[in-house]
Amino acid sequence: MPQITVDYSGRLAGDFDRPGFARALHEAVVEIAAAKPPACKTQFRRTEDTVVGPDAEGHAVVHVTLGLLAGRTDETKVRLTEAVLELLRQYAKPGDGLALHASAEVRDLDPSYRKFETE
Repeated sequence: MPQITVDYSGRLAGDFDRPGFARALHEAVVEIAAAKPPACKTQFRRTEDTVVGPDAEGHAVVHVTLGLLAGRTDETKVRLTEAVLELLRQYAKPGDGLALHASAEVRDLDPSYRKFETE
């Protein structure tokens, strides 16, 4: 915990500092949601096709989902999503007239969530 997934348009790949974003996001999650730094995990999933409204050209999408153990207040979740959007403004800089559509959500992990680690 937390489990972070970032879906992003392939057109944005060269204009999105993913490692920098992940490091900054992990710091924000530690500060805002009291996560432990080694527990922060982010996966990036590049998507090749993006359509916004009737247009398949000129748009890029980034959506960040943060899964946290239950117990965070709605206020904490809102602060975290706002922090994510601010970080996306800093780390995702679309070029070539590309319009960026960025969004984020925080959800509670299901009570069945379990994990293991190997060393």
